[in-house]
Amino acid sequence: MDETGNNFEFEICANSVESCLAAQEGGANRVELCAGIPEGGTTPPYGDIVTARRLLSKTKLHVIIRPRGGDFTYSDLEMDIMEADIEACKKAGVDGVVFGCLTPEGDIDIEKNARLMARVGNMAATFHRAFDRCRNPLDALEQIAKLGFSRVLTSGQQKTAEKGIPLLYKLHKKAGDSIAIMAGCGVNERNIFKIHCQTNVTQFHFSARESVQSPCAYMGGNVKMGGHDTDESYREVTTARRVSHTIMELRNGKYPS
Repeated sequence: MDETGNNFEFEICANSVESCLAAQEGGANRVELCAGIPEGGTTPPYGDIVTARRLLSKTKLHVIIRPRGGDFTYSDLEMDIMEADIEACKKAGVDGVVFGCLTPEGDIDIEKNARLMARVGNMAATFHRAFDRCRNPLDALEQIAKLGFSRVLTSGQQKTAEKGIPLLYKLHKKAGDSIAIMAGCGVNERNIFKIHCQTNVTQFHFSARESVQSPCAYMGGNVKMGGHDTDESYREVTTARRVSHTIMELRNGKYPS
């Protein structure tokens, strides 16, 4: 608990083991390890998971369970894959998993989420930003809590958490002690204190990434390995400096008198 009386929690969206270690150095409580960031996050390779588990000593390791980008309505085959990935995480000693299933109509898929929750065991479970595509967010929150999820990651159904402040406030008030609301998407050192003050949310999810130039002197002419709009001479990685700075901007913020 900090001097304001709030039990803040900070989760870093980590796109690599390197980013996981920077999050730990910067003082994060946990990481959500993801691949496929341009797709909104997909299940990372098992090698990343076990390496992160071995190296993280102070920061908890959560892993996203999402077999592809796009929507959150999954086939039986995709459900088999997600179950297998959850079991792999459990075997690796992961602290938590992150997933969410919706019906084609935009409601919480009770049956499919319950099927995955049955595999979770002693790990924590976070319902991810599939929540931001629910058509009835307040009803969905109650259903997610009853399913046994620990928290919901949400931007308040807006492009950024800052723009989603009105709904974040309502969700936090409705949730009470039944489930935690974690604000995420576009959270940074410039707006984290504002979001907290206007919503009372105390859990935050952010990436704290910076561009790092590639050490490669020769990039092979005009050949692109990914999208044509990407600059492959740089990588985006979490830095301990930005993690710690964002945390301090919240902890040291001054409340309106």
